[in-house]
Amino acid sequence: MKRILIACGSGVATSTVANQKISSYLDENGYEGQYKIDQCQVSEVVEKSGDYDFCVATTVVSGEPKCPVLPGLPILTGMGLDKLFADISEEMKK
Repeated sequence: MKRILIACGSGVATSTVANQKISSYLDENGYEGQYKIDQCQVSEVVEKSGDYDFCVATTVVSGEPKCPVLPGLPILTGMGLDKLFADISEEMKK
């Protein structure tokens, strides 16, 4: 079971959109039931990151997280979305 952390500025609005899109992508690509997603504020990423396999953040994460952090801005803009999904797939395979 992969644990995924999704972070945005407030931990509510944008991360909810990201959660929905990432969940849909993972389910459509054979990962249904193989992951758990939690959401948080970007200011909490470093503190929480030790409990997760990877993080997708829609804004810049400062500090040194204990898990890989993928840039989630493509979820909002659509530009680079294929690359982000490919990176998420790679993290799921680890």
